[in-house]
Amino acid sequence: MDICVVGAGYVGLTVAACLARLGHRVVCVEKDAERLQALRAGSCPFYEPGLPELVREATRDGRLAFTGALLEAAEPAEAVFCAVGTPPAHNGEADLSSVEEVVRDLARLDHGDHVVALKSTVPVGTTDRLARRLGRNGVHVASNPEFLREGSAVQDFFHPHRTVIGTRSPVAAERLKALYEPLGAPVLLTDPPTAEMIKYASNAFLATKISFINEIAQLCEHVGADVSTVAHGMGLDPRIGPYYLKAGIGFGGSCLPKDLRALAALAREYSVEPVLLEAVLRVNEAQRRRFVDRVEALLGGLAGRTVALLGLAFKAGTDDVRESPALAIAERLLARGAVVRAHDPVAAEAARRRLPALACFPDPHEAVKGAEVVLLLTDWPGYRELNWHEIRRRVRRPIVVDGRGMGLAQRLAREGFAVFEPGSSLRGRHPIGPEDTEWFI
Repeated sequence: MDICVVGAGYVGLTVAACLARLGHRVVCVEKDAERLQALRAGSCPFYEPGLPELVREATRDGRLAFTGALLEAAEPAEAVFCAVGTPPAHNGEADLSSVEEVVRDLARLDHGDHVVALKSTVPVGTTDRLARRLGRNGVHVASNPEFLREGSAVQDFFHPHRTVIGTRSPVAAERLKALYEPLGAPVLLTDPPTAEMIKYASNAFLATKISFINEIAQLCEHVGADVSTVAHGMGLDPRIGPYYLKAGIGFGGSCLPKDLRALAALAREYSVEPVLLEAVLRVNEAQRRRFVDRVEALLGGLAGRTVALLGLAFKAGTDDVRESPALAIAERLLARGAVVRAHDPVAAEAARRRLPALACFPDPHEAVKGAEVVLLLTDWPGYRELNWHEIRRRVRRPIVVDGRGMGLAQRLAREGFAVFEPGSSLRGRHPIGPEDTEWFI
């Protein structure tokens, strides 16, 4: 099948490369000249495990090409996937300007049997509205939300839990269903508003689980319960499940916060009070602030104190720092006068662009030099393999605050560290000083 993918970001480039791997002929449209040049040179503009190899293979074999000319790429395509960004506007609503730009161009297509599928996360009702505009040209429109996780996007594409297709066009339904058939996942055919809501509701529910367990973690700290065991006990119930129940510094990235705000804005538009959605966001924001308050209490103040940060990306497996809890914590620490030394295996450059005052080091052992506390803020597997005996020698005070529940408490305690984890009591060398009684805030 001839396919056009508009947008070479995390979603678009992954979809384009993976469809090419399935044997389709794919042209990916990217209007950013610098990114387009990098893609044509065989470079992947962001970190995503397994994706650079797919892009190089498909480009070499002639199944994947890149262009800046949308109409030229879309005209011969049997399916056009719109995967441009929909960042939050100032009022929390999704900014659809990039989608609208794509639609304006597609409206110039000659009459033909085109299917346009929206991968971009858009407010409920958008697909129907665009279908009315494009339908005059004989274009069949569908909502086809993506469920790719950064850090495992390639794996998620080839092994999806479900494929959602929302359309009122039998042509679009059958063509997209055939396209995804080789993946072997259940295909849910529905109307566009339902498909759009499935995407928003899925992300909102995942975020709700994270904020829920973080609030339970606060209670656990006060009553002497261990939140990790609590979460394990909850997760054994198949009605609940074990996923997204890890207490820590909260959620971030380009999807969950944005989609929550957009869904809350949609609710207000229809005079539905988004009490739960707004509470999930408040808990998440409070979790970051409370984490910094705890560190300040442990050190007896932050002004002039050296704090080491291990991890800056919003999660392991990506260089994405958009709405990263780690970066938000770094910004708060700097604002309170701390000297911040940071490391991330792939996201340091992106972090510095967003927070120029941040001092980043290529070696985590160098980043912790002279630190009075080490904060684990991204759950990179490599941090588990660090020489913590050497880190103990380099730090000024042996304190670790694990914001990601990486399960290192016992090991670090044996190395002489005092270890703090959300939702559990102090582990290791104890007491560290009178200020540790201020841990509960």
